[in-house]
Amino acid sequence: MDNSKIKNIIENLRKELEYHNHKYYVEANPEISDFDYDMKMKELQKLEYENPEFFDSNSPTQRVGSDINEEFNQVKHKYDMLSLSNTYNEGELRDFDNRVKKLIDESIIYVCELKFDGTAIGLSYKNGVFEKAVTRGDGVFGDDVSNNVKTIKSIPLKLKGDFPEEFEIRGEIFLPKKVFEYLNKEREELGENQFANARNAAAGSLKMQNSAQVAKRKLDCYLYYPIGENLPSDSHFENLQHVKKWGFKISEHVKKANSIEDVLEYINYWEKNRAKLDFDIDGIVIKVDSLSKQKQLGFTAKSPRWAISYKFKAERVSTKLLSIDYQVGRTGAITPVANLEPVLLAGTTVKRASLHNADQIELLDIRVNDIVFVEKGGEIIPKIVAVDKTKRSENSEKPGYITRCPECGSELFREEGEAKHYCKNEYNCPPQIKGKIEHFISRKAMNIDGIGEETIDLLYKEGLINDITDLYNLKQEQLVNLERLGEKSAENIIKSIEESKKVGFSKVLYALGIRYVGETVAKKLSTHFKNIDNLQSADFDQLINVDEIGEKIAESLINFFSIEKNIYIINELKNNELQMQLSDEVISNHSEKLKNLSIVISGTFEKYSRDELKEMITINGGKNTGSISNKTDYILAGDKMGPSKLEKAEKLGIKIISEDDFLDMIK
Repeated sequence: MDNSKIKNIIENLRKELEYHNHKYYVEANPEISDFDYDMKMKELQKLEYENPEFFDSNSPTQRVGSDINEEFNQVKHKYDMLSLSNTYNEGELRDFDNRVKKLIDESIIYVCELKFDGTAIGLSYKNGVFEKAVTRGDGVFGDDVSNNVKTIKSIPLKLKGDFPEEFEIRGEIFLPKKVFEYLNKEREELGENQFANARNAAAGSLKMQNSAQVAKRKLDCYLYYPIGENLPSDSHFENLQHVKKWGFKISEHVKKANSIEDVLEYINYWEKNRAKLDFDIDGIVIKVDSLSKQKQLGFTAKSPRWAISYKFKAERVSTKLLSIDYQVGRTGAITPVANLEPVLLAGTTVKRASLHNADQIELLDIRVNDIVFVEKGGEIIPKIVAVDKTKRSENSEKPGYITRCPECGSELFREEGEAKHYCKNEYNCPPQIKGKIEHFISRKAMNIDGIGEETIDLLYKEGLINDITDLYNLKQEQLVNLERLGEKSAENIIKSIEESKKVGFSKVLYALGIRYVGETVAKKLSTHFKNIDNLQSADFDQLINVDEIGEKIAESLINFFSIEKNIYIINELKNNELQMQLSDEVISNHSEKLKNLSIVISGTFEKYSRDELKEMITINGGKNTGSISNKTDYILAGDKMGPSKLEKAEKLGIKIISEDDFLDMIK
């Protein structure tokens, strides 16, 4: 078969699959079976593999995502992505209506839309082809998550009909309730922590580094705001009808309102009926329909004057408190959790709610078998807000707060000024042991890939790890035959553990998990003391003389180094060649040459790693920051500097220096 015929077959298959994608994911009206769809997809994948010259980044085959991990580039929004002002009652909504009418002396038509409880996204199209997807970010710059968004099958990669040459459309990415419940059930079966809510799960999914994993999350998207120079109509409502024809998924519940009374009627209906939807909403968005009137009304510094969001009150239900469990965190902190008689709240079944600490239990005067009121508004997890004491049994008794750790049986302590009780048996209490290892391997600490919470639990149960030092004694042959692991996974874990030996001293110090020693404090301490031995031998006065180190941190450090087990761990890490001191190059360059200078690092470098360069900035009196602002003095740029950072630096007039320029500055 000649190339032109193969190309035609590939293009026809792409068109056919996009058509069926739209029928299934946007119109919910499939025309072929899943099997037939899969067969067509496999045929296209085979043809594309055999004929790479016909590759198209927007082919339906690209929706499965890639296994390549990539950092997100920051991109400047063409139109600032502002938040809406919020209102919570009828009076504030009428005030909004009056403000609009004072500025526009004509009749006003509003458009009412559901306020989706997901994560905002801006999609750009050029000549009918998907160009990029950018998160809200700070409203001016956002993350380019195009590869992840391509996996969302309700988002068209190529448009149909008569569309503008170039435009942007904004919407909300979310997890349908059924998908959210399925993911949590799956995670529960795997022994993983469940997602707190669908909104956080959607936002987290969108920022995953592996688009193949994003594809498995089955995200969905409603679009609600086209923006550009050549839109078909002056009416926002009419434009939504047009973009629907172009292939976008638009909510069927968008409605025009001729008065504020019509708006209130719409709000009242959905406040009562939102639980019937297959996705979460947390309010209603009201917009002036006319784009020319929107332009007249303009913007405040933070939000448009022509739109507002009405937030629903937190839903409240009553249910029975069955029992109270106590969970142990990484630091030994005890959190009481209420087990509830299952009850439907905001469209999801609630079985548990946090009670926070002993003071909260006392304040609520809560008892087992009480009828309690549970709310779920913008909170991450449901909370108990009150007790119906009229339904309390006469013989009910106050629950005594536990005095011993539910995991290891050790006596609990509550230090003065602390809200929580703590288990201090940190080296023999399973949740604390595993929690310390999870912290140690985390991205901001030792950055060890391939080991998650469930793998740590498995390694602990198998007796392969009991503290962080055991990671460096693991062998590939020990991992290969473990559940959910294999040859490749085992190889990657061992390789990543070995690679962690190159991580700089400040991150190693942070990874130790010393109480109150976060990333910034670890950098200050590593810069001042230069190695772990100097820090270990420092007394109270020497510690508090370090910039930003107060009494609480100093006491925590002294306590940490007074424990024999911690000294053993440090010595073992030294034996395994972890970086327990600043490098000689960094120490030799110690100065005040960068005092009061703020420097942003971007790109990759030849002579030093990014971590080493960050330490050099700190040790020479400068400040390394992650984002560019008008307070930034220099951009230290290597190869593959992010284009958005370059654009922002040029816009603000910030000087860009090379690695050699930087080294000259600190000679």
